[in-house]
Amino acid sequence: MATIKAVEAQELEQLNLLYGELMGQPANPAKLAETFGRIAGDDRYILLGAYVGGELLGSLMGIICQDLVGECRQFMVVENVVVSSRARRQGLGKQLMDRLEAMAHERDCSYIILVSGDKRKEAHVFYEALGYREEKVEGYRKHLVSH
Repeated sequence: MATIKAVEAQELEQLNLLYGELMGQPANPAKLAETFGRIAGDDRYILLGAYVGGELLGSLMGIICQDLVGECRQFMVVENVVVSSRARRQGLGKQLMDRLEAMAHERDCSYIILVSGDKRKEAHVFYEALGYREEKVEGYRKHLVSH
């Protein structure tokens, strides 16, 4: 059984190894540390890790957003869901998602939303097994180039 807890600054090197698996290359370590420092004090950001024997083997991030329509409730966006290839199919992803969902309930979020690349079929099966349903929407992304 894994321990699910907030990722701490001293674990950023391990986190970056996971991000390397997720994205095909790790994040810039200096920028990762700087950004982590900024969001660590912001309770809208939830960065959880799954630890086995003290080793970080999975992580995800939830971001609380405030809606302005309907009952104006909060919702959660999930990003950067990753479990090390060495630890998949052991329940770590489910434990992470379950804990994040419990935190969304605690904060009275009306829903949780996530996107997953269309080629990540294994991830889609995982999300559907957790009760997430595909909604027929078009997703658009525009990458901005800094000047």
